[in-house]
Amino acid sequence: MRIAIVKLSALGDIVHAMAALQFIKAALPDSRIDWIVEERFAGVLHDNPDIDNILTVNLKSLKINKMAFFKQFKTIRGYTGNHYDLVIDAQGLIKSAVTARLLGKHVAGFDADSIREKAASWFYDVKVACAYDANTIDRNATVLSEPLDIRISREQILGKKPFLFYRHEDQGLYDYLRQDRRNIVLVIGSTWESRNYPADKFVKIAEAMQQNCLVVWGNEQEKSTADAMAAQTCHIRVMPKLDLNSLKALIARADLLIGNDTGPTHMAWALNRPSITIFGPTPVSRVYQTDINKVVKSASIVNPYKLNKQDYSIREIGEHEIIDKARALLGL
Repeated sequence: MRIAIVKLSALGDIVHAMAALQFIKAALPDSRIDWIVEERFAGVLHDNPDIDNILTVNLKSLKINKMAFFKQFKTIRGYTGNHYDLVIDAQGLIKSAVTARLLGKHVAGFDADSIREKAASWFYDVKVACAYDANTIDRNATVLSEPLDIRISREQILGKKPFLFYRHEDQGLYDYLRQDRRNIVLVIGSTWESRNYPADKFVKIAEAMQQNCLVVWGNEQEKSTADAMAAQTCHIRVMPKLDLNSLKALIARADLLIGNDTGPTHMAWALNRPSITIFGPTPVSRVYQTDINKVVKSASIVNPYKLNKQDYSIREIGEHEIIDKARALLGL
């Protein structure tokens, strides 16, 4: 059976959807699975043995260049030569639904009551019901498995094998790891400012832990913040710019990751590494909480159907709540 999965973005959403792959392959070992993704996120999928082909698009380019439509249309139509038996849109957006419909005749996705852009469901032959406010990982597992007559249980996901892989990473990153200290990765950025835990509180966490805290960053603004943090304590070091392959390698070696609700933080869960995810204006239902994967949430009430980007309550979370969880996870 030839299957195409459409999950274009964002990094954390792709990671959450990838959890289903190992269980689909176990149930359908002869299936071939291709994944259609925005090219800037393709690196997180690289080297996964359960994916046969990673096919990239650049639909984001249409926001600044409408003429790129014809190039992207040609790219997507070129993938139809793979003759998919089933295309599954795990995104639930109109752009992903159109992409899925262009790829094949048989398309599955969420029903209209399970997605934000309800019109996307018009493009699907098989429609999957799963509450929009349900756990994000469960939603991805459901939409990817149900059209294949497979059931992925919560117990299976809790017992998952790590599913991010890397090769030929930047060997220089290992120079930042220490043998005489615990290595704690700090993820300080995200797509919204209101999702970012205050930098000064990250510094206080590093000072309290007195371990080897390594800050990762994704743009120059985050780099400046990281440099300012490192200037305040000897317990913080700023990592060089890392591609997704090297970021996977770093997180795989970390003793703990502490970060905002964003893609790199969720990669720790995917790699079965200890983590603390800090939530403000987004719901904790985005993650699985386990013995090694903890969350800290601000006092604000989140409406998952309409997130409030002006909710800065994450700033009110005391650093000691995070420090206590970190010490417990590290056995300090």
